[in-house]
Amino acid sequence: MSNRAALGLFALIVTALCADYALNGFSATLFLARKFVDLTNALAVWR
Repeated sequence: MSNRAALGLFALIVTALCADYALNGFSATLFLARKFVDLTNALAVWR
């Protein structure tokens, strides 16, 4: 991945987090984090 692509991806993620904070108070971020933890727990069972 080039530096330019990495910087663009970083800017996109930061913008999405700022928008989530401004519009929802991080509720969407917390929802996705909880679902990711559930997914990793489900994958750990298969191990």
